[in-house]
Amino acid sequence: MRQRLVQRRTRGERGAVALEAALTFPILLLILLGIIELTFLMRDHAVVVSDTRTAARIASTGANAGVGVCPSGSGAPPCVPANVPALAQQAADAVQRAGSAMPVDQIQYLLVYKANANGYPGADSNRTMPTSCAGYSNCVMFKWRDSENKFRYASGSWISSTINACFPGNLDRVGIQLVARHKNFTGLFGSYLTLDDHAVMNFEPLPAQICASGAHA
Repeated sequence: MRQRLVQRRTRGERGAVALEAALTFPILLLILLGIIELTFLMRDHAVVVSDTRTAARIASTGANAGVGVCPSGSGAPPCVPANVPALAQQAADAVQRAGSAMPVDQIQYLLVYKANANGYPGADSNRTMPTSCAGYSNCVMFKWRDSENKFRYASGSWISSTINACFPGNLDRVGIQLVARHKNFTGLFGSYLTLDDHAVMNFEPLPAQICASGAHA
């Protein structure tokens, strides 16, 4: 009799363990997948922040870089070279060269703009970041073009010769807004999440001889 009771108790304990395992395994799996998802999300967020600041640093050195190049070929937007500052293309190229873990084609667009007192495009009264340069002066958008494997001008205008990077006076500031689409690894939180960041820097002052000669690009 005692042996039968022991056997029943053993079988009962095994059943309880199996039930507990069946209940806890999905929770543990969900936690594990969440940790993996969060790791990739943090990686891509760090890339967006780093690339934004890299682009801002490069753009801040390009006050005298002159005009950029209009894209060509199928699907190219209307473009007037004088409206495209070379510093914007240099900033976009710097993002491509950064060699980050996140594929560059996940970057939806870059806005390169003259920053107001609050760090945003447009008049000083603006305190929000637009999703395009439509309606804003001194702002250009660059997007990834698969056909050229490169970031290219998409819209907007900024006449490079209007940039003030000469003393005396207040130096203009350049802003970068970078928006990327993070592809979720597990799909637990949807297919994609949008990541964005913006950075603002003063233009590096131009040499006095360039400012004195009026040869500013």
